Amino acid sequence: MKNQTNPRLFWTGIILLVIPGLIHAYLLMPFPGSQDLNAMTVSYYLEKIVWPLRVAGIAMVVWYLLKYYSKNTRSAKIVKALVLLVCLGSFYYTDFEYKASTMFEEPQTIKFATAADNKVPDNYVVIGVVNDGVAKAYPVDYLGYHHKVQDNVGSLPVLVTYCTMCRTGRVYSPIINGKRQNFRLVGARHYNAIIEDGDTKTWWYQATGLAAAGKLKGQRLKELPYEQATLKSWLANHPNSLILQSDAHFVSDYNELKNYDRIQYVDHDSTIKNKDTLMRKSWVLSVIVHGQAKAYDWRHLFKKRVLNDQVAVTPVLVTIEPDSLTHHAFNSYVNGKTLHFKADTTGNLTDLETASTWDWDGLSTAGSLKGTQLTKIQAYQEYWHSWKHFHPNTLFWKE
Repeated sequence: MKNQTNPRLFWTGIILLVIPGLIHAYLLMPFPGSQDLNAMTVSYYLEKIVWPLRVAGIAMVVWYLLKYYSKNTRSAKIVKALVLLVCLGSFYYTDFEYKASTMFEEPQTIKFATAADNKVPDNYVVIGVVNDGVAKAYPVDYLGYHHKVQDNVGSLPVLVTYCTMCRTGRVYSPIINGKRQNFRLVGARHYNAIIEDGDTKTWWYQATGLAAAGKLKGQRLKELPYEQATLKSWLANHPNSLILQSDAHFVSDYNELKNYDRIQYVDHDSTIKNKDTLMRKSWVLSVIVHGQAKAYDWRHLFKKRVLNDQVAVTPVLVTIEPDSLTHHAFNSYVNGKTLHFKADTTGNLTDLETASTWDWDGLSTAGSLKGTQLTKIQAYQEYWHSWKHFHPNTLFWKE
């Protein structure tokens, strides 16, 4: 006798309601194993069809309930009712509890203060941006929760980003094809935040600005120069800087990142016997010069404070200031000569060739080169696993 309850209709609808959403959530959040899969394209197109599949599933389930549910046995009715409750729970977790834009909300108020009115502790690490004489500082502890702040520095539109999974701060122009975009946080791939622009719906890696999926795949966001420093160090060089203040709506979320900007995983993990071992979450300071990437172990650089090196054909000076958090990289070729630096007894820098004195921002303050400014090279502090993934041909500095 033919089954009068047509169960295939119900279960097909349930599959369409639940499975695509679960796979989508799994691929875009850092669940075990999910970030190691090469599934960017699958994730991108899956997001586009999740809701059409759900609508189809809802139609099937509703049709089933109207036409066949009453013909089920009592136990079958209970089972199907429980399954529908599970579907609601699944929807809550995939679309609210574990959705990136819900877990890491946009700031509700973007408020800046001058140094005189500032409430941010001066030992906080900030991402600093300067344009046309206007300076702004964005605390990493706040950026780390929101992942991005969309703002202007003077007349310059900026997209200031930070991803805590890979310890990457980046600043980009939000202008695409001549139009300013509004970006949303999609999720993560390879432990790096993925953001989507409003017009083309392209997905971009936060760590590189590379379009990884969508209409503009292969293009890059324009990267803008920035510095990562303690607020105290930043204000010493930019005393009129505006400082992003905390959003009162997210104080508890910011508190979860307390000390994030200063504690290395390898330093407080008692199971690591050799603290000089390069781990996934070891900090590296990295540069890219003439297309060549190079990484420096933060702990070794921390001990040296000043490192003279060469990347590609360019002599490079890499430094960590006495506050142990503010870092810089400079081109050390000046007036046709490569300069070599050391930290002097006064807490400043001295070049060996002319004995001129320099501050940590690369400005000569005394000696024959007084007034000379070293050309800055963009430097990045990042977890080793992230830098190595996005720059597989990187060189690694060794003593």
